[in-house]
Amino acid sequence: MARLSSADRGAVSRETVLAVTSRRPKRPAGRCAPEALTMRNWPAAKSTARRASTASCDLLGLLIAFTFSGAATRFDERCNLIVQETNDIGTAYLRLDLLPASAQPALRDLFRRYLDSRLEVYRKLPDIESAKAELVRSNQLQGEIWSQAVAAGRMSEAPPAANMLLLPALNQMIDITTTRTMAAQVHPPMVIFVLLFGLALVAALLAGYGMAGCKSRSWIHMIGFAATMALAVYVIIDIEYPRLGLIRVDAFDQALVELRASMK
Repeated sequence: MARLSSADRGAVSRETVLAVTSRRPKRPAGRCAPEALTMRNWPAAKSTARRASTASCDLLGLLIAFTFSGAATRFDERCNLIVQETNDIGTAYLRLDLLPASAQPALRDLFRRYLDSRLEVYRKLPDIESAKAELVRSNQLQGEIWSQAVAAGRMSEAPPAANMLLLPALNQMIDITTTRTMAAQVHPPMVIFVLLFGLALVAALLAGYGMAGCKSRSWIHMIGFAATMALAVYVIIDIEYPRLGLIRVDAFDQALVELRASMK
């Protein structure tokens, strides 16, 4: 068998390498292997998810802050209206002394019945229908009080300033009833609560997606995030409806109860 020279062996080796190389499938220019593409894009995708999660949480925090602020403001306003109604009823009741003595007992009895009815309106909540029926009764008593007060002010023994002082006080007592009724019905549009719930879910979804690439997961952070969001939304709704939940304005009704006790 003839031996090949060094030059011949080099030529054969180059031909073999070229033949093997020509059999390999050619990858289109500008494209990487799938595994290389995945590993290369994973940090970028993770960074994008983290930024999106941060942005959604910031927006959720802003929405919670504004919603809580509005609910707290309306809560304070409702408490102030209870105090204002107590003062208006008490002022009107005291000014009954301006009327003739013969007309006072009937009006004082109407005032006691009226105040009992006003207390019952809010005690019957959350039974809306019963509260509305009691509110109608309160309005009827208002009409009777007004009619008798006007008639008593026209009596011959009534002082000239009786109607000038009593009727404006009665007018304020009646107006505050409408103000409180409308204030109890003022709430944010339902789309605000839908947006709040939806944004909380989106923030939780993005936070979970960002944690998917971690080797270990912190149950404290996951449970803490869910509990914090649930507690914040619950407190907002509870303050918004202070006659239905744990946070209530019933303590301010004590002012009306004490006023009723003084009407003897």
